[in-house]
Amino acid sequence: MNRADANTRSGSRLYVALLVACLLLAAASPARTAPPLPTAPADTQGVPAARLQRLHDFMRESTGVDGYLGGVTLVARNGRIVDWQAYGHRDLARREPMRRDSIFRIYSMTKTVTSVAVMMLVEEGKLTLDDPLSRHLPGFDAPQVLVGGSVDVPTLRPASRPVTLHDLLTHTAGYPAGLKGDEPAVQLLERADPHGAADLRGFAERMRRVPLAADPGTRFGYDGASLELLARVVEVASGQSFERFLRQRIFEPLAMHDTGFSVPATRRSRVVDLTRMGAAGKLEIADTTSARHPGEPLNAYDSGAGGLYSTAGDYARFAQMLLDGGTLDGHTLLGRKTVELMLRNHLTMLDPPVTQFSDAEGFGLGGYVVLDPARRGQLGSPGQFGWSGAASTYYTIDPHEHLLAILMLQHLPREDGGRDLPRISRNFYDLVYQALP
Repeated sequence: MNRADANTRSGSRLYVALLVACLLLAAASPARTAPPLPTAPADTQGVPAARLQRLHDFMRESTGVDGYLGGVTLVARNGRIVDWQAYGHRDLARREPMRRDSIFRIYSMTKTVTSVAVMMLVEEGKLTLDDPLSRHLPGFDAPQVLVGGSVDVPTLRPASRPVTLHDLLTHTAGYPAGLKGDEPAVQLLERADPHGAADLRGFAERMRRVPLAADPGTRFGYDGASLELLARVVEVASGQSFERFLRQRIFEPLAMHDTGFSVPATRRSRVVDLTRMGAAGKLEIADTTSARHPGEPLNAYDSGAGGLYSTAGDYARFAQMLLDGGTLDGHTLLGRKTVELMLRNHLTMLDPPVTQFSDAEGFGLGGYVVLDPARRGQLGSPGQFGWSGAASTYYTIDPHEHLLAILMLQHLPREDGGRDLPRISRNFYDLVYQALP
């Protein structure tokens, strides 16, 4: 081999080494460098920039030394981002500034994604909303309602009718939901331990033993089990794992590259610390596996009720798809009439037709539906739709105003009434809506 050949081979090896280094660097860098949606000056979309300053001032104060570690907000109107900001820090030590592409555990905001997956299969004729759950999952053909007795010897009666997929989507199946009188049924649910299952099949198998706390269709009772069962239905009806269905049918078409049930190792530096308020009145890392090991799965199984990580930018693309009637950037996930159905109140069989959380909100397929902003006591519009996650993440879409707004924090509020950070979602939405002329 002459010197020219040696130099050529040496150069080739150097080129390959540099290429590999560049690819590794790209994998470790932010997945989204461009805005997730087109951008436009706020004033050109009917949102006076001067009034958005009130939102900025509030968020800076709320993420100060005595507040939340940090947060990300995103506001879009007419399909264009008019405001996208990061505040505070990503970590408990408050050394790493929050970034707009920071990754959050979105918990129950996963439920809207699961609802979209179900409706995609409805559009394909593989499911109908009136399908009994037992048509797709064995062991649910004779639901029982708990009416008395003890945890060891419960008294049961047959339910008035089967549980349907619509019941599960609207939290009206009758499963225990922490409502008054649910305590015995909750104990039986805990004894069955469906959340200890290794996969969705195992979750469903354990849920067969859990009685209802009420007849299907007679009350709204917010529970996570319903959406886990729907995630299993998606697996059975599609012939794919729930994770693969979401990835191939929703996340990849919508370019939601940072959304999933776990975070790749190269991106875990972008996961925000999950805090809670400690007994000493100071923030501390929450006592969960994903808090101690950021990026690890939130559940042993792919939870359709609350298992996803995401970013404000990724979720904005998902929310804009709904706001645009099921299509984004030429990718149609749902038909327009399907999205219209999802955004309507489905609790009209109840009196009053509202959720357990607000007498001014109904519930669609995957989120609340605002019925009366005045009764709600918050700026907004009738028909506004959205939901939140347990760790202080929030989104809303407003078809009337062609508006979407997202607030991402990462804090688990205390449920015992002890001292905690103030919940700021109402302030956030008021400050978004006050900016509209």
